[in-house]
Amino acid sequence: MEELFKKLKIKPKDIRLYQTAFSHSSYVNEHKMKNDYERLEFLGDAVLDLVMADYLYNHYSDREGEMTKLRASYVCENANYFYATELGLQKYILVGHGERKEGIEVKKAIVADIFEALMGAIYLDLGYATVRRTLLNIVVPFIENPNISFFYDYKSSLQEFVQTEQKSLDYELVKEEGPAHDKVFTVEVRIDNITYGKGVGKSKKEAEQNAAKKALDKMAKKR
Repeated sequence: MEELFKKLKIKPKDIRLYQTAFSHSSYVNEHKMKNDYERLEFLGDAVLDLVMADYLYNHYSDREGEMTKLRASYVCENANYFYATELGLQKYILVGHGERKEGIEVKKAIVADIFEALMGAIYLDLGYATVRRTLLNIVVPFIENPNISFFYDYKSSLQEFVQTEQKSLDYELVKEEGPAHDKVFTVEVRIDNITYGKGVGKSKKEAEQNAAKKALDKMAKKR
């Protein structure tokens, strides 16, 4: 990992934290280890939210709603996956032999989660100031580049359309499957009790966004 640490310009104190950050549950189970990356991912997700909220608050004068949308653009799965691939994190991810055969090491959601886990490890090991500097060095260039967008809020667009047409809008979770560490959610979006789209995602929010996109695509074809 020395190459990665040089790229991030950090000097780790506890290398075990970083090893945990890259360890998938399949690898941990296979090697009878104690922890996989998920607890660090949980922490890293919160750190990423705080760092970006702090940055946007101090650099933009937008209202709360607009800043929330902007923050979502740079902390979503697409963005985290892009940051991770730019850093080359895939080559450090540790997975079990069975999972490797299925190609789990290149699954988008796993790679995105590992980025958050890495930020959690940096926070615990080197403190908030260091993880803040590291994250801003990674993310700010993308914020300052108007040609790059990681996230489009399909739910908001669909909500605006439905309000204009004075129709009801509901999202319903219709399926939840998979183990706790790798769940898949299926959501249906209904307009006036008619199903307009079905979305699948690694979280309910992602599934809802995908369902909203399907609904918008369907309505666009009717026009």
